[in-house]
This record gives sequence, C-alpha cells and structure tokens, in this order.
Amino acid sequence: MREEVRRHRRMVGALMSWLPFLKLHEVRDPRSRQGRRWQLPTLLRAVLTGLVAGRKSLGETESLISEMSPAVREKLRLPPALSDTTARDLLVRISQFELRQVIHRMVRAALRRGTLALVDFPFHVLVLDGKVTSIPSWDHHYAQMKTYDDGRQAHGLVRTTTAMLVSTEAKPVVDAIPIPAETNEMGIFPHVFESLCRRYGELFKLVTYDAGAASLANAQLVADAGKFYLFALKNETRFLMQRAIACVGPDSGEFSRATTEDTLSDGSTVRRSVFVGKAKKGFKDWGHLRTVLRVRSDTFDRSGKLIATLDRYFISNLVHTEMAWGQWLLLVRRHWAVENNAHWTLDAIYREDDHPWIEASPKGVLAMMLLRRIAYNITTCFRSVTQRSEEKRRFTGWKDLLRWFYNAFIAASAELLKGLRSREDAAASS
Repeated sequence: MREEVRRHRRMVGALMSWLPFLKLHEVRDPRSRQGRRWQLPTLLRAVLTGLVAGRKSLGETESLISEMSPAVREKLRLPPALSDTTARDLLVRISQFELRQVIHRMVRAALRRGTLALVDFPFHVLVLDGKVTSIPSWDHHYAQMKTYDDGRQAHGLVRTTTAMLVSTEAKPVVDAIPIPAETNEMGIFPHVFESLCRRYGELFKLVTYDAGAASLANAQLVADAGKFYLFALKNETRFLMQRAIACVGPDSGEFSRATTEDTLSDGSTVRRSVFVGKAKKGFKDWGHLRTVLRVRSDTFDRSGKLIATLDRYFISNLVHTEMAWGQWLLLVRRHWAVENNAHWTLDAIYREDDHPWIEASPKGVLAMMLLRRIAYNITTCFRSVTQRSEEKRRFTGWKDLLRWFYNAFIAASAELLKGLRSREDAAASS
C-alpha cells in the first residue's frame, strides 16, 4: 500500500513535469473570443490527461475530470468539469500544424533534459513509417475515400507518416506528418524528409523507411542533404532486389556477420543473422549506394526444428565500416520499432483504430492522433527513462502504466501532493 501511495505522487508529478514544456498557451485558438468558457490550454491539458489515463473517448475523459481528486485537478490546472462537446468543437477546428509544433517543443525539451540520450548507435536514427486509421467519413484532404466494388460501404482513410527516434531508450515520436488524399508514402517522402531536416537537421544522421519510399529520387534527396538512408526492398522481379540478391543472397558466398536469438512466448525461437556486402558495380544510377544487407530470420519450434525462414533485403549509402556488424543488425531490427513500439501501442493500448474519439470530422481525427502521440511520448519517457529500476523500465506493461495514471488522478490527496510543484509554479513564486 505504501508503494502504491508513493506511486500516486510520482504519476501526478510525471505529467506535471511535462506540461510546461508543451507550451500549450502558444497554440493558436481557432475559436472566436466571444463565448469561450475554458481557455485552449485548459482543454488540451484535460484531453491529454484523459489519454495518459487510458480513457477511450471524450465522454470518458469528461467523467474522469468530474471524478478526479480536487488536489490533482488543482495541480494539473484542470476545470472542475469538462464538456465533451466543448472539447470536440475545439478539436475539429484546431490546426494540425499547431499540434505538431507541440510535439516538436516536447522533443527539444526532452533532448535538453537528457531524456533522449544517444544509445546503441554512433549517431541518432529516425525511422519513418506510414499509419492508416479508418473512419466513417472523408473530406478528400485529410481523409482519402476508400470504395469497394463488392458493395461494401465506403469509408475514409486518415494517413500519416510517423517519425520515431529509435536511438534512445524512450523511442519517442518526433513528428506525425499527414499524407494528403491525393498522394502516397513515396510521393510525400520529400516533404516529410525536408520537414524533419528543418526541425531536427542537426539531431539525426540516418533515416530508414520500408520499400514504399525506396526510389532513386528519394535516396538522392537524402544523400544530397548529407544524411544516410536505409531502405527496405521488396518484389524479387525489380532491378534493385535482383542486384541485392546477387550481392548478399544465399548464393553470393557472403557469410553471417552477426546473430541474435530470441525466445518467444510460445516457446519457439527466432534466430536472426545479418549478411553485409559492399555494393558492387551494376546498380546503375545509384552511385551513392555503398552497402547491401540481408537479414535472415530462422524460426525453430520448441524441439529445435526449423519451421520457417525469411530473408529481407536493405540498401544504404552508409559505408559498412562506419558501424559494427551487430549495430547493422540492430539497425534493421529498430527499423521495425516504429511498428512494434509506437503503432502497436497506439492501436492495442490507446485503441486508436477502435476508438478514435472523433469520427465525423477527419480534421478532428487528425488532431486526436497528434494529441495521442504526445500522450504516448509522455508515457514512454516515464516507462523507459524516468523509472529508476531497470527491471521496471524493461517490464512495466503499458496497461499497468495507464492504470497507474488513472488511479493516481482519482486517489491522490492534497496531503500526498504537498510540496509538488511544476516548473510554472516555481517560476511564478520566484
């Protein structure tokens, strides 16, 4: 019981510590001044509080605020009651650019605080990946209309490109760039990359993407910016894949440079091996290409019998000697981190696909997606960095973490939170 009480104070303090760095007061309010009951920062703090507490709708967030400990409401500067319709009316109008800037401010603050210290690689790495959320509406801008020939009902697709910093313990989302309805992941890549360079140009040196963006134009764009790329390849009939197979394929003579082995929950084992080759002549216009990779995944059942084998191929303009063999294998595995960490958490824990909170407004859906990524960053920083115990940092479950926030918001008393001050409070009293 004593540990749980202490945890209440830590959870409230964790959210309090991040809110000032978001600078929500700098977000432009799209509403007219007349008739505003609650200021924009108050409403955004309330929505973020609901998200980190695992609420699945604006209605559940409204209930949380009303049931919350008065002491917690005071510390978080929340209203005594929240109207879900008032919050929704704001979210369907707020600019996605304003909310993306909140993400940028949070990331820069985390870097200054040392929360995002470099680990595992000689430089910072960004992984990019597309994410799609289906909703029953579309506007041909934020949401692309999807139709079917078999009579199924049309729906809208809200698409974003997620950028995750995977060279830190926390692995935060550093941006989520909307993909307009008229283009796709390959088409939006130049805009995404140039935007990341403007925001974080001095932070990262290497960017990875799956085969959806592996074009010569995109690779040249990265190389011309003085950065490195790692692109996945698919489709064995395509030229690049054929050259990669010739370079590091099973018949190339290349041998495994590094290996990892993981035991899965069902008792099976996955052994991954990386084969690294120097890009030889024959890649035509890809003059900047330096390294070709093959990662072989062998799956064994409990008895040790081989039951599946899969080869994946990658290309990079980074010279293979710039990293150790094990780092190359880790780089490929981190390439999947955006899907396994952020996207899985957003869908399985925050229930983004099942409970988008807003459905009739694609712009409102996008606003909620951006706020959900801010909440994800707050929780992943606490889970992976703030907790003092290495065991807790490694094994704390996401559902447990959100439940801890919820319990703290309901139960923390004024006595327990006595002396707990945010940076805003400290600045006001100095």
